[in-house]
Amino acid sequence: MLSDSLKKKLEAIAYRYIEIGGLLSDASVITNQTRYRELSQEYASVEPTAKAWQDYQENLQAKAEAETMRGESDDPDMKALAEEEIVDLNASLNSLSEQLLVLLLPKDPLDDANIFLEIRAGTGGDEASLFAGDLFRMYTRFAEIQKWQYTVVSAHEGDKGGFKEVIVRIAGQGVYSQLKFESGAHRVQRVPATESQGRVHTSACTVAILPESDTIEAVEINSADLRVDTFRASGAGGQHVNKTDSAIRLTHLPTGVVVECQDERSQHKNRARAMSLLQARLLSQQQQSQKAEEDALRRGMVGSGDRSERIRTYNFPQGRVTDHRINLTLYQLDDVMEGVMAPVIGPLIRELKAGQMAKLGADA
Repeated sequence: MLSDSLKKKLEAIAYRYIEIGGLLSDASVITNQTRYRELSQEYASVEPTAKAWQDYQENLQAKAEAETMRGESDDPDMKALAEEEIVDLNASLNSLSEQLLVLLLPKDPLDDANIFLEIRAGTGGDEASLFAGDLFRMYTRFAEIQKWQYTVVSAHEGDKGGFKEVIVRIAGQGVYSQLKFESGAHRVQRVPATESQGRVHTSACTVAILPESDTIEAVEINSADLRVDTFRASGAGGQHVNKTDSAIRLTHLPTGVVVECQDERSQHKNRARAMSLLQARLLSQQQQSQKAEEDALRRGMVGSGDRSERIRTYNFPQGRVTDHRINLTLYQLDDVMEGVMAPVIGPLIRELKAGQMAKLGADA
């Protein structure tokens, strides 16, 4: 059952739910579109918790009435009926308790954000570039399965295929919530096509997941702090390659962060996309320094996401995928490489929630 402190939290949420409902019918709020939108979003976010809490209280009241009936009635049939009702209500209360605990878990405000996915070949030469290409296909196939939209922002092909580096923007519902644990070093073990002795080689790529901020104002970028270079689009990243200097490279002088975009036909569109990517990288830097305490639980459960950290191994001879953060091993490599990533991502999310629930119970 729920502790007294959790019940107080739920009472406060229920009160806020009623309060917002009243505010949304207020004429002064209705005419203020920004305020109305903010309250509507808050109302939608607290509604599931408020309704589940109401169901919990109604079940608790019904249980109390059944217990009174069981204690006061002299009719054996009525006692048996009350006993049966109490058993059912206890099961319902346990289910609602678990549901409420999940609803009370802290939510990552970036979970619904779109992302920039960056894949870079690491150790392993040409084989690392080929593996970067495989990861690119894996993530874009997963995006297609999830009905997300993706666009190649920038790409530099490997000498024998794949990519030395590829950056993709992925947009859709819950993108960051599903892919936020993918940052880190991904290792592949397989026999390269050029290996005549049949020996297994180990190569690696790094993956970074950067949430895209909603507005360019979220991270202030002074135009005086930017160096802007133009160049001619080339390679797989330029979907509409032309002979004009439409590609853009932005250098943020205070931090040294460099981004480029060569996907669009126009220099104006490329600059806008590059600015968005630059903002995402600067935002990521700010979050790493400002949210260390908030991210402590995630680091403990699924790793820090640091690019130097080996998080997953893809072993082709054995058809095995191993996530080293939670000691997960699956023999579904072919499916995973085709974008069927739920068996890999699901356990990471469940592990995080389990840790959050344990902490919530400890703090209650």
